[in-house]
Amino acid sequence: MRPLGIEGAWADTPRVLTDRRGRFHEWFRADRFRELTGHTLRLEQANCSRSVRGTLRGIHYASVPPGQAKYVTCVSGAVLDVVVDIRTGSPTFGQWEAVRLDDREHRAVYLSEGLGHAFMALEEGATVVYLCSEGYAPHREHGVNPFDPALAIEWPPDLAPELSEKDAAAPTLAEAERRGLLPSYEECLAHRRRLRTDSETNTAAMTTA
Repeated sequence: MRPLGIEGAWADTPRVLTDRRGRFHEWFRADRFRELTGHTLRLEQANCSRSVRGTLRGIHYASVPPGQAKYVTCVSGAVLDVVVDIRTGSPTFGQWEAVRLDDREHRAVYLSEGLGHAFMALEEGATVVYLCSEGYAPHREHGVNPFDPALAIEWPPDLAPELSEKDAAAPTLAEAERRGLLPSYEECLAHRRRLRTDSETNTAAMTTA
């Protein structure tokens, strides 16, 4: 796993084993994840979406705490996966980074609590699966408009975007900030410190059991 330019986000390109029967790879390793982040990945929900070419989902995020961290990969087709720093007070607030996820490189992206997430299907039937640290809770779920000119995300120009009504009507980043909907950088860091402390406590308890 390598850190992205936005603090709290990583990308992982696994080793893919191929032979006459097909391919095999490990798309998640708890030990490597824990070594890099300092805590275990709490798994409360696993999602799978299949999208027509041009579908754009996001920008989504959840209130912190507890937020919703995601570990994302594409198992069929290809998507442009985008991480957006929506944490007020962050040194990279308002910045974004894109990673191509597809069924050839089998790359995965992890984004910690408080970061915004979106992706666009580059191929027909693009299938994305992601592990979530918290379950879906409508009252904690929020969005930012993926076409906010202040963000200026470079979506593929050759694709006609297909959005849900909810995503198309989402506020700009500035509007969400004015309405007090955005998580703060300090809240997110404090939450991750608690996760590391809890992981250390659980590890110590298992060692002495």
